[in-house]
Order: sequence, then structure tokens, then C-alpha cells
Amino acid sequence: MGGGEEQERRRLVMALVAVLLLGSFHVSEGELKGDYSKLSGIIIPGFASTQLRAWSILDCPYSPLDFNPLDLVWLDTTKLLSAVNCWLKCMLLDPYNQTDHPECKSRPDSGLSAITELDPGYITGPLSSVWKEWVKWCIEFGIEANAIIAVPYDWRLPPSLLEERDLYFHKLKLTFETALKLRGGPSVVFAHSLGNHVFRYFLEWLKLEIAPKHYIQWLDEHIYAYFAVGAPLLGATETVKATLSGNTFGLPVSEGTARLMFNSFGSSLWMMPFSKYCRADGMYLKHFSGRNRKGHNIYQCEQEEFQSNYSGWPTNIINIEIPSVRGYDAYPSVSDLDQTNLSTMECGLPTQLSFSAREISDGTFFKAIEDYDSDSKRTLHQLKKSYHDDPVLNPLTPWDRPPIKNVFCIYGIDSRTEVGYYFAPSGKPYPDNWIITDVIYEIEGSLISRSGTQVEGNPGVASGDETVPYHSLSWCKNWLGSRVNITRAPQSEHDGSDVQVELNVEHHYEEDIVPNMTRSPRIKYITYYEDSESIPGKKTAVWELDKGE
Repeated sequence: MGGGEEQERRRLVMALVAVLLLGSFHVSEGELKGDYSKLSGIIIPGFASTQLRAWSILDCPYSPLDFNPLDLVWLDTTKLLSAVNCWLKCMLLDPYNQTDHPECKSRPDSGLSAITELDPGYITGPLSSVWKEWVKWCIEFGIEANAIIAVPYDWRLPPSLLEERDLYFHKLKLTFETALKLRGGPSVVFAHSLGNHVFRYFLEWLKLEIAPKHYIQWLDEHIYAYFAVGAPLLGATETVKATLSGNTFGLPVSEGTARLMFNSFGSSLWMMPFSKYCRADGMYLKHFSGRNRKGHNIYQCEQEEFQSNYSGWPTNIINIEIPSVRGYDAYPSVSDLDQTNLSTMECGLPTQLSFSAREISDGTFFKAIEDYDSDSKRTLHQLKKSYHDDPVLNPLTPWDRPPIKNVFCIYGIDSRTEVGYYFAPSGKPYPDNWIITDVIYEIEGSLISRSGTQVEGNPGVASGDETVPYHSLSWCKNWLGSRVNITRAPQSEHDGSDVQVELNVEHHYEEDIVPNMTRSPRIKYITYYEDSESIPGKKTAVWELDKGE
């Protein structure tokens, strides 16, 4: 991590700490009468950001290192390097039912230590320190030990199994209630990356646990503010790369091994990109008698989905070559696919097919490659069982503003971020059967291929944070009202002369807000957006932090 990025993190950490210690943002003025000492901070970590420990005795015959109960599995790079096959047994889940490997099981660690470090070392790099710096600053600012609570989870599981296997959402509800009794005030939620999807699912799950008339009352009493940090609100394109060709995240494993492991996790689809125009109604009704009744889950897309390109994303996310009959130059629609048996197609010249975010999240893409990829059947099974038919929520649908009093969305912008891929058959067996032949990046309002050529599409006014595209990060701007106040200030220390302000800027739903402000070269800014006319008792704000290359 470079010095500039470290300074940026420290500034953000200081800002978040100030919420707990000083109440410096004046969120919902008067609600807590200035007594911020009663607040608790609850941290929901992101993907791969919770330590996993062995809950088995596993003899590794070709290595001097075995796995014993409570040994660190994710992430112990020593054991990964010396006994990768043994290590994989403790990481992999059954791709269909998500049970543990017969010879080894792992479970998430608990407490702050489970999320603050992941085997610090030269191999794991930035992955090795997650929330440690944040907690360090909290301590330096005098935050009490019982004011910061981590809620780690098994990030390999799909949402429903977090509850079914570990009662995670029941425990999370009790955590909020315990914090209220312990500190005397509500909690501030800090969710990072996948942790935001976990929190969204919890809010929907909670609706089914308590009487509707008490739902908002419970939220008001227990949750004071929600900070969505780096939230992939409409998914992340890198998930596609990890699913098809593997993403090692800098670990000393092959891309094929990384793909094999990633695709065994039911959570692998949780951050798939999806269309902002398609929604699903609720399908689960709970009677107070305790009996459950399923309704019909209807997935519907607005007309804009079929009138605009790319599901509202900058470009098609997947462009892939598959064997095809000569002359087959168009991809069938979803309805046509149901009647088409691609296995009867004769092999011919390869055909390049392109797929939008909707066609990935609704399974169209995986049906199209089912005869060319042995993993697609598993993917379609998990997609239907754990996402489309989830009894609480189809997570692959756009967010509405959470019904929390104060919502802050924070993310980095203007780093080169992957938004599309070109795949081709490699000629090798699974898991190495696809190779990436080209990548499309968004960078500062343009789309550029890996070779440096300009690509046509619909780029946003900015690019993402290097991992999540701007389109997905900035979805929370839709949670702002019809008029917005915008403030832009340098991230570095300044005398106030370089602060720019626009008041009452008109804002239309699903249209980005573009400030009419200047940028000085070599200066990184932070731009604040907040409602100019807040709904009584509610506040929404978005913070965009310049990152750059």
C-alpha cells in the first residue's frame, strides 16, 4: 500500500471514529441530544475478511504441518504453501449443498481479532490488514473497548445458510439489543464490501421476525446510522472473472485452483453484477402462529432494460467465444433458450456472444455455456436455490434506501476498474478451460481495452475504486432526494479557500449528479452530497473520495 493511499485511509478512519467519539457530523440533530458516548460501533466485514479456523483434526501426510482444532485456515500462508491440497480440504464446501469436506471443516473466528488481521506478511499484502488500523485509531481516540463490536461470519455461505447453519441473523439481532442495554444508546453500523449485502439481507430478514408495526420502531431504537463503505450495490464485475477463470487475490495458488475454491462457495454469486431495471417481489409470508407460506416470486424488468444497452452498465460484461454451427449469428432470448437444446448444435466456427448484467444474474449466460463448461450446472443450481428462490430476498436486485435514520455511503473513485471481459476456450480441461483474451477498463469517464484502445459504450462520469465499478458504487446516489447540496474539498489540509459548494442541485432518480466544479491537477478531493431538504428524522449523504492510479 502506497503512502498516499495510507493517508487516505487514515483520513477516512479519523472521520468514522469521530462519529463514535464526537458526533461531528450532526446526524439527525437533536435525536440523541449530543450524548454520543452511548453509541456502539458494529463492524460487518467484507468478503474473505473474517478468519476461518479448523474445527477438525486433519493429518497432512505429505507435509510436516497438520490441521488441528482452532488452527488458522484462512489465512495461514505457511500451511497454504506447504500443504495446499490439505489446506483446500479445510476451505472447500460441497458446491451443491454447502456442507464441509468429509475430512475437514472450518468455522469463522469470533471477536475483533477475527477481522483485524489475516496473517500479516509479504505474500498477502493489503489483504493482511483489514480493520486493524481502524481499531487502532479508535483506541487512540479513547473509544471504550465495549463500544466496538465485530460480527464476523462465514463469508463462503449464501445468505440463507448463514442463518440456517449458524443462526447468524438471530445472533446479529441479539448483538444490537445487547449493545443497547450495555451502552444505553443505539449502534452505528460500519459495513464493508460484501458486508453491505449481509446487512441488507438482515434488514429484510428482520421484517419477518418482528411484527410490521414494530419493525421501524426496532430500527430507530437500535440503529442510529449506517455507513456503507465500498458497497458493490449492483454487484462487481471481478466476480465474473473469479467465476470463469479464477482470481488469486495475490495468493500463491494457480488461477485454476482459485476458481475451483471460489466456485465451491455459495457466496460466489452474491456479488454478481445485475441490472438496475429488474426487481423481484417478496415471496415469503410469515404468520404470527409461526407457520410459513410461500408466495409466487415474480422477477420483472422495466421497459428500459430492453430499450437501453448493457442493463445500464458501461458495456457488456461478458464477451465469450463458444463453438457454434456455421451461420448461428444471434443469441436467442431467454424464452427461446428454454426451447433450444444447445447440445444438439454441431461444432463449427466459434461464435462470439455478448451478455449484459441481467443475462448473467438471471442465468441466461450460464445456460448458454452449459454444454461447454462443466461448472455451469452447479452455478445454475446455486443461482436458483440460494438467490432467485431465496425465501427472504432475491439479493440480485437493486437496493432501495435502507429505512435507517442516517445513511452514509462512502467509496473511492477514479481508479482504473475492470468493467468487461473477453473470454475464449483455452483447450484445457476444467477449471482452466477459459482464458481472458481482453479486459475493458473504465478510467475517468472513458472505456479502454487492455491494449489501450478506446471502447464504445456508456461510461460514467468517473471510474470505480479499482475493484467495484463506479456504476455499482454510486447507486446509493439514488437514495438522495430531489435537491442536493454538494461540497468539494481537498483531502489534504487546506485553508478553506479551495472548498467549492453548490446548493439545491436538482436531482432526478437514476441520473447521476455531476457537480459543476473545477479540479486542480495533482489534488485529490472528497466530494460530499447530502439532501438539501431532509425528510424529518432522516439524513442521507454520499462521500466520493478521489483515489486515482
